[in-house]
Amino acid sequence: MDPADLTAARTGVAGTAPLVQCLTNTVVQTISANALLAVGASPAMVDNPHEAADFARIASAVLVNLGTPHDDTAEAMLLAVRAAAEAGTPWVLDPVAVGGLRWRTDLAAELLELRPAVVRGNASEVLALAGAGAGGRGTDSTTSSDDAVDVADELARRTGGVVAVSGVTDYVTDGATGVRVGGGHVWLTRTTGAGCALGAVVAAYAAAAPGLVGAVAAHAHVALAAERAAATAGGPGSFATAWLDALDAVDDLAAADLR
Repeated sequence: MDPADLTAARTGVAGTAPLVQCLTNTVVQTISANALLAVGASPAMVDNPHEAADFARIASAVLVNLGTPHDDTAEAMLLAVRAAAEAGTPWVLDPVAVGGLRWRTDLAAELLELRPAVVRGNASEVLALAGAGAGGRGTDSTTSSDDAVDVADELARRTGGVVAVSGVTDYVTDGATGVRVGGGHVWLTRTTGAGCALGAVVAAYAAAAPGLVGAVAAHAHVALAAERAAATAGGPGSFATAWLDALDAVDDLAAADLR
């Protein structure tokens, strides 16, 4: 993949300030909103069933994150996704902790049939969503992204979208072409909500650069920012702040570690 295409996607996000509707979990709303603002997007946490569909029709992209689903938010997710489909709005499914918990796994399966533009999760979540695994240890993966490559490829072909598997090295595929994105830093895994914030950033990029390029660019942006933040931080606490600053500062993705 040409790094110039990734940088063009970065410019697209900064230039269009996509409005991202986040139906996300209660633990990560602040960091997700801050990450979106840092990359140049505009967050909106509209997640109730009375407004979700109306907002999805005007949003640039929609994020559905299953971290802390409730009956009302589950209803809002389905309404928002259906409205997004009608409006041609890209939406991202983050199947947090699917596999081990039946209700959210059933909800994820129902959402998957509505064809997300991007599925973004860790390897255990992607395997469980595809019916090829039992899930991870809560929100933590118990396998690597390499173990999910074939399943991710097949899932992308099934949905007609992109599947992104997070790990030490991320794997992003549209079912025909797969790209590995290296870099990042282990402190991302010790920052509450960093993975969920990545899902929000993926949604912003899906609005500005649909398809594989946008999803890869989002992962490259987050990984580059993590590398730069870790160089100045003293630990996970200072890293979280430095990472948001670095997300804002990244304007060229040519240095991305693509494999």
